[in-house]
Amino acid sequence: MTATTTTDTRQLEARALTVAMWGNLFMAVAGVLAGFLSNSNAIVMDGLFSLIGFVSALLGRRISRKVEAGPDLLRPYGYAADEAIFITFRSLSLLGLVLFAVTSALKNIYDYATGQPPEPLIFGPMIGYFVIIGGTCFAIWAMHHNAWRKTGRQSEILRLEARASAFDGLITAAAGVGLGAIYLMREGPLAVIAPVGDSLIVLLLCLTVIGQYYGGFRAGLGELAGVTAPPDCIILARRTLRPALAKDGGRLLDMSVMKLGRSYQVTAYYDPGRPVTAAEMDELNLRLIRDMRDALPGSDVLLLVTEHPRRWPEDLRPA
Repeated sequence: MTATTTTDTRQLEARALTVAMWGNLFMAVAGVLAGFLSNSNAIVMDGLFSLIGFVSALLGRRISRKVEAGPDLLRPYGYAADEAIFITFRSLSLLGLVLFAVTSALKNIYDYATGQPPEPLIFGPMIGYFVIIGGTCFAIWAMHHNAWRKTGRQSEILRLEARASAFDGLITAAAGVGLGAIYLMREGPLAVIAPVGDSLIVLLLCLTVIGQYYGGFRAGLGELAGVTAPPDCIILARRTLRPALAKDGGRLLDMSVMKLGRSYQVTAYYDPGRPVTAAEMDELNLRLIRDMRDALPGSDVLLLVTEHPRRWPEDLRPA
Protein backbone atom coordinates (compact mmCIF):
# COMPACT_ATOMS: atom_id res chain seq x y z
CA MET A 1 0.00 0.00 0.00
CA THR A 2 1.47 3.34 -0.96
CA ALA A 3 1.61 6.35 1.32
CA THR A 4 -0.93 8.16 -0.86
CA THR A 5 -3.37 5.28 -0.58
CA THR A 6 -2.90 5.15 3.18
CA THR A 7 -3.57 8.89 3.45
CA ASP A 8 -6.69 8.63 1.30
CA THR A 9 -7.94 5.72 3.40
CA ARG A 10 -7.50 7.66 6.61
CA GLN A 11 -9.27 10.70 5.17
CA LEU A 12 -12.21 8.61 3.97
CA GLU A 13 -12.47 6.86 7.33
CA ALA A 14 -12.22 10.12 9.28
CA ARG A 15 -14.86 11.83 7.14
CA ALA A 16 -17.30 8.92 7.31
CA LEU A 17 -16.83 8.39 11.05
CA THR A 18 -17.22 12.09 11.80
CA VAL A 19 -20.57 12.28 10.01
CA ALA A 20 -21.65 8.98 11.60
CA MET A 21 -20.65 10.21 15.04
CA TRP A 22 -22.96 13.24 14.92
CA GLY A 23 -25.68 11.28 13.11
CA ASN A 24 -25.69 8.64 15.84
CA LEU A 25 -25.73 11.30 18.56
CA PHE A 26 -28.80 12.86 16.93
CA MET A 27 -30.51 9.46 16.73
CA ALA A 28 -29.61 8.65 20.34
CA VAL A 29 -31.12 11.88 21.68
CA ALA A 30 -34.18 11.49 19.44
CA GLY A 31 -34.64 7.87 20.51
CA VAL A 32 -34.43 8.49 24.24
CA LEU A 33 -36.70 11.55 23.98
CA ALA A 34 -39.29 9.82 21.76
CA GLY A 35 -39.16 6.73 23.96
CA PHE A 36 -40.01 8.66 27.09
CA LEU A 37 -42.74 10.68 25.36
CA SER A 38 -44.35 7.50 23.99
CA ASN A 39 -43.62 5.18 26.98
CA SER A 40 -41.89 2.81 24.52
CA ASN A 41 -38.96 0.72 25.73
CA ALA A 42 -38.35 -0.43 22.15
CA ILE A 43 -37.68 3.15 21.04
CA VAL A 44 -35.50 3.84 24.10
CA MET A 45 -33.46 0.72 23.25
CA ASP A 46 -33.13 1.92 19.66
CA GLY A 47 -31.78 5.22 20.98
CA LEU A 48 -29.29 3.44 23.24
CA PHE A 49 -28.01 1.44 20.25
CA SER A 50 -27.38 4.77 18.51
CA LEU A 51 -25.59 6.07 21.61
CA ILE A 52 -23.18 3.14 21.40
CA GLY A 53 -22.79 3.96 17.71
CA PHE A 54 -21.79 7.53 18.65
CA VAL A 55 -19.15 6.34 21.14
CA SER A 56 -17.79 3.74 18.72
CA ALA A 57 -17.52 6.29 15.89
CA LEU A 58 -15.64 8.62 18.25
CA LEU A 59 -13.21 5.86 19.24
CA GLY A 60 -13.01 4.53 15.69
CA ARG A 61 -11.79 7.91 14.45
CA ARG A 62 -8.91 7.87 16.91
CA ILE A 63 -8.00 4.29 16.11
CA SER A 64 -8.04 4.83 12.33
CA ARG A 65 -5.41 7.57 12.66
CA LYS A 66 -2.79 5.16 14.01
CA VAL A 67 -3.92 1.67 12.99
CA GLU A 68 -1.48 1.52 10.05
CA ALA A 69 1.44 3.10 11.90
CA GLY A 70 4.53 0.94 12.06
CA PRO A 71 6.32 -0.40 15.14
CA ASP A 72 7.74 2.07 17.65
CA LEU A 73 9.20 1.99 21.16
CA LEU A 74 5.77 1.79 22.78
CA ARG A 75 4.22 -0.77 20.39
CA PRO A 76 6.95 -3.02 18.96
CA TYR A 77 4.37 -4.88 16.82
CA GLY A 78 2.57 -1.78 15.61
CA TYR A 79 -1.03 -0.69 16.17
CA ALA A 80 -2.98 -3.18 14.05
CA ALA A 81 -4.36 -4.86 17.20
CA ASP A 82 -6.31 -1.69 18.06
CA GLU A 83 -8.81 -2.43 15.31
CA ALA A 84 -9.45 -5.94 16.65
CA ILE A 85 -9.78 -4.53 20.18
CA PHE A 86 -12.31 -2.01 18.88
CA ILE A 87 -14.39 -4.71 17.17
CA THR A 88 -14.31 -6.95 20.25
CA PHE A 89 -15.38 -4.38 22.79
CA ARG A 90 -17.96 -2.73 20.53
CA SER A 91 -19.62 -6.11 20.06
CA LEU A 92 -19.34 -6.80 23.80
CA SER A 93 -21.00 -3.48 24.67
CA LEU A 94 -23.85 -4.23 22.26
CA LEU A 95 -24.28 -7.68 23.81
CA GLY A 96 -24.46 -6.05 27.23
CA LEU A 97 -27.17 -3.68 26.03
CA VAL A 98 -29.12 -6.56 24.49
CA LEU A 99 -29.00 -8.53 27.76
CA PHE A 100 -30.13 -5.48 29.71
CA ALA A 101 -33.03 -4.94 27.29
CA VAL A 102 -34.05 -8.61 27.51
CA THR A 103 -34.02 -8.48 31.31
CA SER A 104 -36.12 -5.32 31.36
CA ALA A 105 -38.63 -6.72 28.84
CA LEU A 106 -39.02 -9.97 30.77
CA LYS A 107 -39.61 -8.01 33.98
CA ASN A 108 -42.36 -5.95 32.29
CA ILE A 109 -44.03 -9.11 30.98
CA TYR A 110 -43.83 -10.73 34.41
CA ASP A 111 -45.30 -7.64 36.08
CA TYR A 112 -48.18 -7.64 33.58
CA ALA A 113 -48.82 -11.35 34.18
CA THR A 114 -49.01 -10.71 37.93
CA GLY A 115 -51.48 -7.86 37.60
CA GLN A 116 -49.26 -4.78 37.20
CA PRO A 117 -49.93 -3.36 33.71
CA PRO A 118 -47.28 -1.01 32.28
CA GLU A 119 -47.85 2.58 31.25
CA PRO A 120 -49.97 2.71 28.04
CA LEU A 121 -48.18 3.52 24.81
CA ILE A 122 -48.60 6.98 23.28
CA PHE A 123 -48.41 6.49 19.52
CA GLY A 124 -48.32 10.15 18.43
CA PRO A 125 -44.54 10.78 18.71
CA MET A 126 -43.69 7.45 17.07
CA ILE A 127 -44.59 8.21 13.45
CA GLY A 128 -42.15 11.06 12.90
CA TYR A 129 -39.46 9.23 14.84
CA PHE A 130 -39.52 6.09 12.70
CA VAL A 131 -39.54 8.02 9.42
CA ILE A 132 -36.66 10.36 10.35
CA ILE A 133 -34.49 7.77 12.11
CA GLY A 134 -35.02 5.15 9.41
CA GLY A 135 -33.84 7.60 6.74
CA THR A 136 -30.85 8.63 8.87
CA CYS A 137 -29.78 5.00 9.35
CA PHE A 138 -29.96 4.35 5.62
CA ALA A 139 -27.91 7.47 4.84
CA ILE A 140 -25.19 6.49 7.35
CA TRP A 141 -25.09 2.92 6.03
CA ALA A 142 -24.73 4.16 2.42
CA MET A 143 -21.92 6.54 3.41
CA HIS A 144 -20.00 3.85 5.34
CA HIS A 145 -20.44 1.25 2.60
CA ASN A 146 -19.29 3.67 -0.10
CA ALA A 147 -16.23 4.71 1.95
CA TRP A 148 -15.39 1.07 2.70
CA ARG A 149 -15.58 0.21 -1.00
CA LYS A 150 -13.33 3.17 -1.90
CA THR A 151 -10.69 2.00 0.61
CA GLY A 152 -10.42 -1.30 -1.27
CA ARG A 153 -12.68 -3.09 1.24
CA GLN A 154 -9.83 -3.13 3.77
CA SER A 155 -11.13 -1.06 6.69
CA GLU A 156 -12.63 -3.34 9.34
CA ILE A 157 -13.87 -0.26 11.19
CA LEU A 158 -15.91 0.98 8.21
CA ARG A 159 -17.19 -2.52 7.45
CA LEU A 160 -18.35 -3.01 11.04
CA GLU A 161 -19.94 0.45 11.19
CA ALA A 162 -21.76 -0.13 7.89
CA ARG A 163 -23.20 -3.41 9.18
CA ALA A 164 -24.13 -1.79 12.49
CA SER A 165 -25.95 1.03 10.67
CA ALA A 166 -27.82 -1.50 8.54
CA PHE A 167 -28.86 -3.46 11.63
CA ASP A 168 -29.87 -0.25 13.40
CA GLY A 169 -32.08 0.59 10.43
CA LEU A 170 -33.61 -2.90 10.44
CA ILE A 171 -34.25 -2.68 14.18
CA THR A 172 -35.93 0.69 13.71
CA ALA A 173 -38.07 -0.62 10.84
CA ALA A 174 -39.02 -3.78 12.73
CA ALA A 175 -39.95 -1.80 15.84
CA GLY A 176 -42.05 0.54 13.70
CA VAL A 177 -43.89 -2.34 12.02
CA GLY A 178 -44.48 -4.10 15.34
CA LEU A 179 -45.75 -1.02 17.15
CA GLY A 180 -47.89 -0.12 14.16
CA ALA A 181 -49.49 -3.58 14.25
CA ILE A 182 -50.18 -3.19 17.96
CA TYR A 183 -51.80 0.20 17.35
CA LEU A 184 -54.05 -1.07 14.53
CA MET A 185 -55.09 -4.26 16.32
CA ARG A 186 -54.95 -3.16 19.95
CA GLU A 187 -58.70 -3.70 20.29
CA GLY A 188 -58.84 -6.79 18.10
CA PRO A 189 -56.63 -9.90 17.81
CA LEU A 190 -53.77 -8.32 19.78
CA ALA A 191 -55.88 -6.96 22.62
CA VAL A 192 -54.51 -9.50 25.13
CA ILE A 193 -50.84 -8.74 24.46
CA ALA A 194 -51.16 -5.08 23.49
CA PRO A 195 -50.19 -3.76 26.96
CA VAL A 196 -46.86 -5.63 26.76
CA GLY A 197 -46.52 -5.56 22.99
CA ASP A 198 -43.64 -3.11 23.31
CA SER A 199 -41.72 -5.55 25.55
CA LEU A 200 -42.45 -8.44 23.18
CA ILE A 201 -41.03 -6.42 20.29
CA VAL A 202 -37.89 -5.73 22.35
CA LEU A 203 -37.47 -9.46 22.95
CA LEU A 204 -37.90 -10.31 19.27
CA LEU A 205 -35.43 -7.62 18.19
CA CYS A 206 -32.86 -8.78 20.75
CA LEU A 207 -33.17 -12.40 19.62
CA THR A 208 -32.68 -11.21 16.04
CA VAL A 209 -29.43 -9.32 16.65
CA ILE A 210 -27.77 -11.25 19.47
CA GLY A 211 -26.26 -13.82 17.11
CA GLN A 212 -24.76 -11.07 14.94
CA TYR A 213 -23.16 -9.29 17.88
CA TYR A 214 -21.90 -12.53 19.42
CA GLY A 215 -20.32 -13.46 16.08
CA GLY A 216 -18.52 -10.11 15.95
CA PHE A 217 -17.29 -10.58 19.51
CA ARG A 218 -15.94 -14.05 18.75
CA ALA A 219 -14.24 -12.87 15.55
CA GLY A 220 -12.50 -9.98 17.30
CA LEU A 221 -11.50 -12.13 20.26
CA GLY A 222 -10.13 -14.77 17.89
CA GLU A 223 -7.92 -12.20 16.18
CA LEU A 224 -6.59 -10.99 19.52
CA ALA A 225 -5.90 -14.60 20.54
CA GLY A 226 -3.89 -15.21 17.35
CA VAL A 227 -6.29 -17.67 15.72
CA THR A 228 -5.33 -18.81 12.22
CA ALA A 229 -6.81 -16.78 9.36
CA PRO A 230 -9.54 -18.27 7.10
CA PRO A 231 -8.45 -21.10 4.75
CA ASP A 232 -8.78 -18.99 1.59
CA CYS A 233 -6.27 -16.48 3.00
CA ILE A 234 -3.82 -19.28 3.83
CA ILE A 235 -4.10 -20.77 0.35
CA LEU A 236 -3.56 -17.36 -1.24
CA ALA A 237 -0.56 -16.63 1.00
CA ARG A 238 1.08 -19.98 0.25
CA ARG A 239 0.58 -19.48 -3.48
CA THR A 240 2.10 -16.00 -3.22
CA LEU A 241 5.21 -17.18 -1.33
CA ARG A 242 6.11 -19.97 -3.74
CA PRO A 243 7.67 -18.07 -6.69
CA ALA A 244 10.24 -16.11 -4.67
CA LEU A 245 11.16 -19.06 -2.45
CA ALA A 246 11.44 -21.43 -5.43
CA LYS A 247 13.76 -18.96 -7.16
CA ASP A 248 15.92 -18.79 -4.03
CA GLY A 249 16.21 -22.58 -4.08
CA GLY A 250 15.20 -23.48 -0.53
CA ARG A 251 12.22 -25.29 1.05
CA LEU A 252 9.16 -23.83 2.69
CA LEU A 253 8.75 -26.08 5.74
CA ASP A 254 5.67 -24.47 7.21
CA MET A 255 3.75 -21.22 7.26
CA SER A 256 1.12 -19.47 9.36
CA VAL A 257 -1.27 -16.60 8.62
CA MET A 258 -2.96 -14.54 11.32
CA LYS A 259 -5.46 -11.76 10.69
CA LEU A 260 -5.38 -8.73 12.97
CA GLY A 261 -7.79 -5.96 12.05
CA ARG A 262 -7.09 -5.05 8.43
CA SER A 263 -3.58 -6.55 8.47
CA TYR A 264 -2.22 -10.07 8.04
CA GLN A 265 0.89 -11.47 9.71
CA VAL A 266 2.44 -14.20 7.57
CA THR A 267 5.26 -16.28 9.02
CA ALA A 268 7.32 -18.42 6.63
CA TYR A 269 9.46 -21.22 8.15
CA TYR A 270 12.18 -21.51 5.51
CA ASP A 271 15.19 -23.76 5.08
CA PRO A 272 17.52 -22.20 2.46
CA GLY A 273 19.51 -25.45 2.22
CA ARG A 274 22.81 -23.59 2.01
CA PRO A 275 24.90 -21.06 3.94
CA VAL A 276 23.34 -17.61 3.54
CA THR A 277 24.11 -14.07 4.65
CA ALA A 278 21.79 -11.75 6.54
CA ALA A 279 21.71 -9.42 3.53
CA GLU A 280 20.48 -12.23 1.26
CA MET A 281 17.67 -13.13 3.65
CA ASP A 282 16.73 -9.47 4.10
CA GLU A 283 16.44 -9.07 0.34
CA LEU A 284 14.31 -12.22 0.08
CA ASN A 285 12.10 -11.09 2.98
CA LEU A 286 11.50 -7.70 1.36
CA ARG A 287 10.52 -9.35 -1.90
CA LEU A 288 8.10 -11.63 -0.04
CA ILE A 289 6.54 -8.60 1.65
CA ARG A 290 6.08 -6.82 -1.69
CA ASP A 291 4.52 -9.90 -3.29
CA MET A 292 2.28 -10.54 -0.30
CA ARG A 293 0.97 -6.99 -0.14
CA ASP A 294 -0.10 -7.25 -3.77
CA ALA A 295 -2.13 -10.34 -2.84
CA LEU A 296 -3.20 -9.42 0.72
CA PRO A 297 -3.10 -5.63 1.19
CA GLY A 298 -1.80 -4.58 4.59
CA SER A 299 0.09 -7.80 5.17
CA ASP A 300 3.57 -8.33 6.55
CA VAL A 301 5.91 -11.33 6.24
CA LEU A 302 8.29 -12.71 8.84
CA LEU A 303 10.88 -14.94 7.17
CA LEU A 304 12.12 -17.40 9.78
CA VAL A 305 15.25 -19.28 8.71
CA THR A 306 15.11 -22.68 10.37
CA GLU A 307 15.43 -26.43 9.84
CA HIS A 308 12.12 -27.11 11.59
CA PRO A 309 8.44 -26.18 11.19
CA ARG A 310 6.53 -24.27 13.87
CA ARG A 311 6.61 -27.18 16.36
CA TRP A 312 10.00 -28.30 17.63
CA PRO A 313 10.78 -32.03 17.40
CA GLU A 314 10.35 -33.90 20.67
CA ASP A 315 14.09 -34.44 21.15
CA LEU A 316 14.83 -30.72 20.84
CA ARG A 317 12.15 -29.42 23.18
CA PRO A 318 13.28 -27.99 26.54
CA ALA A 319 12.87 -30.33 29.49
